Amino acid sequence: MVYADLDRPLAAWSGFGMGEQWRAQFDAEVIFANGGGLRTEGFRLDIPGQEITDDDLAALFVRHLGLLLVAEVRISAKTIIEEPHKGGRGVAVDRPAPAHRLVELSHVISDGMTTLPGWPAPGITDWLTFAASRERYAPGTEFHVARIDMIANTGTYLDTPAHRWAGGDDLAGVSLDRLADLPGVVVRVPAGTRAVDRLMLAPYEVAGRAVLLHTGWDAHFGTERYGSPEAPYLTGDAARALADARAALIGIDSINIDDMSPTAGGGRPAHSTLLAAGIPIVEHLTGLDALPPSGFRFTAAPPMVTGMGTFPVRAFAVVNP
Repeated sequence: MVYADLDRPLAAWSGFGMGEQWRAQFDAEVIFANGGGLRTEGFRLDIPGQEITDDDLAALFVRHLGLLLVAEVRISAKTIIEEPHKGGRGVAVDRPAPAHRLVELSHVISDGMTTLPGWPAPGITDWLTFAASRERYAPGTEFHVARIDMIANTGTYLDTPAHRWAGGDDLAGVSLDRLADLPGVVVRVPAGTRAVDRLMLAPYEVAGRAVLLHTGWDAHFGTERYGSPEAPYLTGDAARALADARAALIGIDSINIDDMSPTAGGGRPAHSTLLAAGIPIVEHLTGLDALPPSGFRFTAAPPMVTGMGTFPVRAFAVVNP
């Protein structure tokens, strides 16, 4: 009986990728922890050296097939063959590593766009045109400089503690380790759900992570419905649970992290709780459907501006291969 030790680093095995190349041929019986099994006969697999234990071969086999919930792997009829590597998951071969994937999570800011219904739209104009710049520089050299006039709550933006609490950390006061390269987790909110409550968050490990609430409400961005009382939000109780669990950052693809319906009475319990705990908030995210549930890094860093509590960000995720 052989147990697949998936935690053992494959790089620790010697002989891999250098000189002679070897493959193992074997029979395997897999028993799953949730019932059922799998049998293979004469399976061939690249191995890192001429000698390999049944334990290591079992782990390599499980990695190669991407099997989950494996309780046991029984190896039999094993033979070692000198043969060029074919390549496979769990075995490194001499080829370029696959590139990571970047996922855009921000709305585009454009002249006259609407972020919050009834709030001022940004104005984007020329401060210096190419034509006007020619008199300042050598012949053939010209530049363009634009000007943007906007409120801080435009597009996809970050809320810092100073947005809610006088004396709280502002854009220059929040450290980068709360804004950049954070391990992320996506909470998928069922369609039609308004209140994201504590129980909906219960299955997720949130400590030290950017917790992104995927409601799908970003589909209405720029329309009247985006600001309707039906918009999804995070409850005050759920915000307290996230603060107690020491989440690093909370994001949502809705118009507000709080309930904006008239029945809410203007209270902002999610903002109040999270920002009091020093947890930044990113509102108006988009594209969360392109992210896996976990296994990505999240960044939403604004410029370092003193005296401001909110500002647009270029929010994005890096998804590992």
